[in-house]
Amino acid sequence: MNKSHFSRYIITGILTIIPLLLTWIVFSFLFTQLSRVGKPAVIALAALFQESSPMIAHWIVALDPIFLSLIAVIFTLLILYLLGWMSTLVIGKRIIALMELLLNRLPFVHTIYGSSKKLLSALQQKPNDTQRVVLIEFPSAPMKAVGFVTQTMLDQDTGQKLAAVYVPTTPNPTSGYLEIVPVDNLVETDWTLDEAMTFIISGGAVAPNNLNYTQSVTTRTVDKK
Repeated sequence: MNKSHFSRYIITGILTIIPLLLTWIVFSFLFTQLSRVGKPAVIALAALFQESSPMIAHWIVALDPIFLSLIAVIFTLLILYLLGWMSTLVIGKRIIALMELLLNRLPFVHTIYGSSKKLLSALQQKPNDTQRVVLIEFPSAPMKAVGFVTQTMLDQDTGQKLAAVYVPTTPNPTSGYLEIVPVDNLVETDWTLDEAMTFIISGGAVAPNNLNYTQSVTTRTVDKK
């Protein structure tokens, strides 16, 4: 095998393993987090069976760590499903409202909880005056990054319309940058939120065929007129 073939196969192997590696990283992260949440509940459940069914309690505690983590993940998913179902009921909505009322009265906690909830609500609703998915010049021109408009505001000195744009990172969109950009400098796209998230997570490998890269919001408005 000559050097060129060796290099080509190594590169092909790397390109083959990257999607699998990214999938494993995301899956491992979710599995670890769900397991971490569910383990205390599973252990507490074993304690409840200690007197009535000591054999079941011993079996749960003596499980292999991997199987214990798997049960914890299933238990957590079940709890999340029940929580989602209860949130659609009247009594569930009342319980959540009482919980939010309590959280909003706790120092610092209400800031984190309220901000994260508003972010999720903002991403689920389409802005009135601009597209949700946009391009901005980031980190510097002429490069552009995909961002999500979460809020619009006005410059108190000039009256210029500004947009708060969240720019997620690849392949983990839960971390990113918050940029304040003049609305006139935004480049609108017709991408949906799902299409943009897929584009980001896949590192650009999965994307719609067309993209508006150059026309800003102002230019497109003038063209429509």
